[in-house]
Amino acid sequence: MSEAGGGRGFGSSVPQRAPWSLVAATAAFCLVSATSVWTAGASPMSREEKQKLGNQVLEMFDHAYGNYMEHAYPADELMPLTCRGRVRGQEPSRGDVDDALGKFSLTLIDSLDTLVVLNKTKEFEDAVRKVLRDVNLDNDVVVSVFETNIRVLGGLLGGHSLAIMLKEKGEYMQWYSDELLQMAKQLGYKLLPAFNTTSGLPYPRINLKFGIRKPEARTGTETDTCTACAGTLILEFAALSRFTGATIFEEYARKALDFLWEKRQRSSNLVGVTINIHTGDWVRKDSGVGAGIDSYYEYLLKAYVLLGDDSFLERFNTHYDAIMRYISQPPLLLDVHIHKPMLNARTWMDALLAFFPGLQVLKGDIRPAIETHEMLYQVIKKHNFLPEAFTTDFRVHWAQHPLRPEFAESTYFLYKATGDPYYLEVGKTLIENLNKYARVPCGFAAMKDVRTGSHEDRMDSFFLAEMFKYLYLLFADKEDVIFDIEDYIFTTEAHLLPLWLSTTNQRLSKKNTTSEYTELDDSNFDWTCPNTQILFPNDPLYAQSIREPLKNVVDKSCPRGIIRVREESFRSGAKPPLRARDFMATNPEHLEILKKMGVSLIHLKDGRVQLVQHAIQAASPIDAEDGLRFMQEMIELSSQQQKEQQLPPRAVQIVSHPFFGRVVLTAGPAQFGLDLSKHKETRGFVASSKPYNGCSELTNPEAVMGKIALIQRGQCMFAEKARNIQNAGAIGGIVIDDNEGSSSDTAPLFQMAGDGKDTDDITIPMLFLFSKEGSIILDAIREYEEVEVLLSDKAKDRDPEMENEEQPSSENDSQNQSAEQIASSSQEVDLVDQESPEESSLNSHPESLSPADTDNAASISPSEQNSNPTENHETTSLDGECTDLDNQLQEQSETEEDSNPNVSWGKKVQPIDSILADWNEDIEAFEMMEKDEL
Repeated sequence: MSEAGGGRGFGSSVPQRAPWSLVAATAAFCLVSATSVWTAGASPMSREEKQKLGNQVLEMFDHAYGNYMEHAYPADELMPLTCRGRVRGQEPSRGDVDDALGKFSLTLIDSLDTLVVLNKTKEFEDAVRKVLRDVNLDNDVVVSVFETNIRVLGGLLGGHSLAIMLKEKGEYMQWYSDELLQMAKQLGYKLLPAFNTTSGLPYPRINLKFGIRKPEARTGTETDTCTACAGTLILEFAALSRFTGATIFEEYARKALDFLWEKRQRSSNLVGVTINIHTGDWVRKDSGVGAGIDSYYEYLLKAYVLLGDDSFLERFNTHYDAIMRYISQPPLLLDVHIHKPMLNARTWMDALLAFFPGLQVLKGDIRPAIETHEMLYQVIKKHNFLPEAFTTDFRVHWAQHPLRPEFAESTYFLYKATGDPYYLEVGKTLIENLNKYARVPCGFAAMKDVRTGSHEDRMDSFFLAEMFKYLYLLFADKEDVIFDIEDYIFTTEAHLLPLWLSTTNQRLSKKNTTSEYTELDDSNFDWTCPNTQILFPNDPLYAQSIREPLKNVVDKSCPRGIIRVREESFRSGAKPPLRARDFMATNPEHLEILKKMGVSLIHLKDGRVQLVQHAIQAASPIDAEDGLRFMQEMIELSSQQQKEQQLPPRAVQIVSHPFFGRVVLTAGPAQFGLDLSKHKETRGFVASSKPYNGCSELTNPEAVMGKIALIQRGQCMFAEKARNIQNAGAIGGIVIDDNEGSSSDTAPLFQMAGDGKDTDDITIPMLFLFSKEGSIILDAIREYEEVEVLLSDKAKDRDPEMENEEQPSSENDSQNQSAEQIASSSQEVDLVDQESPEESSLNSHPESLSPADTDNAASISPSEQNSNPTENHETTSLDGECTDLDNQLQEQSETEEDSNPNVSWGKKVQPIDSILADWNEDIEAFEMMEKDEL
């Protein structure tokens, strides 16, 4: 084993591991040694087809980048549906998502090294000049330290790395004198005040102009940060130190990593999702490889590759052993509790874990990488994109898809490691789906709901920084790239840092002698690149044999929601904890277990059963924790019943020129009129009604005859509007919100209710659009006059007559999302007695509307508006079987008075909601109890 300078192997005690090593000081991935192994298993793709797909990627990038430069620059991001730039403060706040925007032309900086990878050197030179001329880093804006580091600092350093490479080649960038590096150094110093904590963990946000904790800064009061936020700094900060010679950046990043390592849970060697930056206490104690933790693990391994420091590799191996022992349940990766790692913390997975197969390839652990990647691919084939979260039985949990690149990243690395042409076909599918479902006239739009195919007016910078880079490299041969990609390492934002930095400006100790590491058996590992026959057995169908059992894991199987209890947890003879799904109120043994967990059962007069937990009454702290988990699981089951009664959103798809079905708007349904989920979609040209509010007999019936009428919300009931346009001969109606600036991005979607009368006379479909979505149609009318739309339950294929494309539409998953924050020292949940099935349905609160509104409304899936994934609890099927939720959906409504401004809303109040309200008041008490007793 060699010391400083790398060459140390990837030791681990987990079986099925392949020997692997990376020599950090001199060369790149050993992945290329296996790229010609596969000769069977999938038909090899011809060089001509690979070139065709590569050229298609170039055209797609031009479409995205060109529209950003034309319609958005110098704004941070493009809004592809409205063809304008997203400027922070000028658009409705999206919460934490907007913390990436700092008025520093984010998309341009994030795209710099992508331009070089795609051989657009002239465009790169022009882009660098624009950055130097236009970008200001001294803005009075509060930004995310994490996002600014990986996107802006990483983008500047990646741009600098390739600028000096091009300059050395002698054709381009001859004028360049490290200007991007000087900007990176300026930004680095602006981020340093965030590290002014006793722990060395950075504050999650900082003001670019005023720093931290000044009155003008408007930040510095936060106490928590995510593990990835604090642990994803070392590559960029170390590179900045190595480039400039200023060691302070690498020192601060190392200190943060050291602190996280010391705070790991020692018995499981796992880390939590959220940590207190002052005390080091874990705030969220669940652990996985997805959101909140993902790139912490990635940077431990890549820090070893880039810096050659064995301590990072030892830490990674320790964590990886724990991940494979507790979190990995091939092909799934499920979060667990760091103190009880044998128990799952939730029954769903988020899309960010799609990076992990790529990291496993870098580690040399191929088999689980193939398994997880194939499972994710099957989910994509069902929904066209990877939902932001999905359950263990592969239903949609969060339906959004912001065009994330992590799956493409893993696909690229698996192809580099195996040479299996199967992964080229996977990449081809990604390209087709992006062009078919996400491409719009002004770029590529994120998917608001993968089930309906509706769009969101966003195109994040990471889409250009990562997606096109990985897709192009997937199909490119070595001679297609003007430099050797193997001389660089990818950051988590796919920015390129040169490996020669490992031997440059080394002023820090290569070994952390203050930390203790878990000893792992690495006797099975060599310290050189592996023989491909060892890495991949002689059978050329090795990868295919791993993938084959997973081919039908999504569509043709119906796995139960997985709540795992490992047998080894109970070798002492103790029984596993009672699961909520197994609980029977009439079972005496179950009642005794509840009592031991501090849970009391009360039979109510109406036949329901109420559960109340007081942790202090539990037999032991462990029993109290089991009781807490039982209550959370019971809430999830009740929440599932609520969700199954909510109507899914509908879609308004613009199918006329020049949209051709590319623009899909999220719409709310009506409780009356034609049900689009049961009948064929309605297609027609749109026309504005007169009067626009549709509250009286139309004066322009000839204009709306045979068309879909546009009506403004307000002044009368929804049903009255529907009757008036139907009487005028309209074939459908779209109600547009009269609240200017409202958007489905920021407001909860709802369904339009009737007027309390019989609405069977209304036979046309009616949909509701918020102001922002409605303005897209109105703007199209002003520009093109004739605008044709499709009203449906989900987006359809684009018009084959217009674009000669006929591909199957996405499958519609009718499961809605759930979002509930649950924490309390005294917990209650009302259940229906199993002997009273007729009372088993629970009704959720409708969303409240402004008293000024005068149309009837009832809420629909308000949880879809929750932008913080960490605040959502898991969803699980009550019986563990797949069900057709469409057959279980029940209409809910809230009646709205016509002219009374002090409107009162009729709601079907259920005990669970009032209980949740009580729990929210007791959050602080719960946290104190948890700290003192658990």
